[in-house]
Amino acid sequence: MPTPFPNSRTESDGSAVIRVLSYNVRSLRDDTEALARIITACAPDVLLLQEAPRFFRWRKKLARLANATGLVYLTGGAPAAGPAILCSLRATVEHAEDTLLPLTPGQHRRGLATAVVRFGAARLGLVSCHLGLQKAERRAHGGLLLERLGALGVEHAVVGGDLNEGPGGPAFSLLADALQDGAAVAPRGGTDTFPATGPDRRIDAVLATRGIEVLACGVPTDLPGVTGSDLRAATDHLPVLAALSIPAHS
Repeated sequence: MPTPFPNSRTESDGSAVIRVLSYNVRSLRDDTEALARIITACAPDVLLLQEAPRFFRWRKKLARLANATGLVYLTGGAPAAGPAILCSLRATVEHAEDTLLPLTPGQHRRGLATAVVRFGAARLGLVSCHLGLQKAERRAHGGLLLERLGALGVEHAVVGGDLNEGPGGPAFSLLADALQDGAAVAPRGGTDTFPATGPDRRIDAVLATRGIEVLACGVPTDLPGVTGSDLRAATDHLPVLAALSIPAHS
């Protein structure tokens, strides 16, 4: 029997164990009931979305997803050009802001959904990102992401996103050098995230600042309630689930 995936909890010293789920949901164009079942089974405190709805009735679509999964909409969607953040009622929200990144001619607009939240005495910055299809743009936007992370003014932060390249790529390497790559530090479950029907690339990740303890991170293939059929039907990416221990704010 595998060791159970760590559950969310608050420790006696004020630190908090939370679950963070990063998921490219392809604008909710696939089986939204399967998607809701996966998210519910993962029981995230924070859901970092990529390719969230951003056009016609995007607010209503995100609200429906939040309602179906017991979460609340925090920020993102159209104002961030796709990335979005949902969270559980366990989180106390301090601040939320969406940032558009410089537009590369001929490419899609990219942006960041960012927030600062508290879980008890633990204070945490959040960034959801979806990097582009061109290597140079991804590297440049990765640098801007780190600048935005620094501007949040928090000691501890988590980044989740579709990086559109594997660990050897320049943007992935830039982020993994500055932060902890959760799946490399404490691998748990599956590794490759794309395509969902036959994954052979790890292009999605959850990364955390140093000082956060990564307890487990990976595609939640062995989590109760997560089935292979739902993973294939929900969207074209597989999700990345991380259990993180966040120190109490000093």
